[in-house]
Amino acid sequence: MHKIKPILVTGSHRSGTTWVGKMLAATPQVGYIHEPFNLRHRPGICTATFPCWFTYITEANEALYYEPLKNTFAFRFSIKAELSAMHSPRVVRRMLENYKNFALYRLRHAAPLIKDPLALCSAEWLAKRFDMNVVVLIRHPAAFTSSIRRLNWRHNFAHFLNQPLLMRDYLAPFEAEIRAFAQKEHEILDQATLLWRIIHHLISHYQAKHQDWLFLRHEDLSAAPVPYFKYLYQHLHLTFSSRVQKVIEAYSSEDNPTEAANHTLVKRNSKAIIKSWRTKFTAAELTHLRKQVEDISHLFYSDADW
Repeated sequence: MHKIKPILVTGSHRSGTTWVGKMLAATPQVGYIHEPFNLRHRPGICTATFPCWFTYITEANEALYYEPLKNTFAFRFSIKAELSAMHSPRVVRRMLENYKNFALYRLRHAAPLIKDPLALCSAEWLAKRFDMNVVVLIRHPAAFTSSIRRLNWRHNFAHFLNQPLLMRDYLAPFEAEIRAFAQKEHEILDQATLLWRIIHHLISHYQAKHQDWLFLRHEDLSAAPVPYFKYLYQHLHLTFSSRVQKVIEAYSSEDNPTEAANHTLVKRNSKAIIKSWRTKFTAAELTHLRKQVEDISHLFYSDADW
């Protein structure tokens, strides 16, 4: 009988991390924890304060984060921290829901599942410090940039510059570009393109270093959800039941819409999502995008994927 280790689901945002996290949480063997690295996370879930998007934790700065995250992994909900952030009945309801979920996870002796693309830069530290299984999601650059533009999600690139250890260890090749984007706001597609390159540059380094981590393309998972999730469940030593399969089928059925009105998890037509970006770009935009990302995208996608 294999012990179920804590699980980190990370990778590029807009790559299906929520979908994967929720489908893995369809078994009561794990307890789902949503984005503790998000700057807007609920303080009751994690009492740590993260100063930057994509905070980079190493042994050099772990003292600020280890104990709060240890409590999160143990499903210790902090009512005290949450009380200082309550300002509406909706927030009170959310606090009670989170508290109840953490209590149930503890009662079931569930393994923690952290779903957080914003934890990508800290994935190595998390995996080592908490003995985690790591699942990294990858997504086609055109799909990623199309989604970012649709949601108008702009990024403050100064958050990278404010982390000298991250710049030194991983992002030095992008320093000139990051400084230019931090000094002047660029068009949303250019922002999304640079962000995709930075994220997937980091993922490529992880892929070369960590043979025991799982790296999955969103497109492959979307094309065959049930077989890929069966494989995930097996790798993570989770029980793949008929109930789990029905949940996966319900959330990926061809009867579902291709897009949602917001970025929260809803039932989607997973196969239709794969190439839905084709209608979102002009030919000139797509040519420009591919030229910008080709130095990294060729590691994950071939000519046939364009």
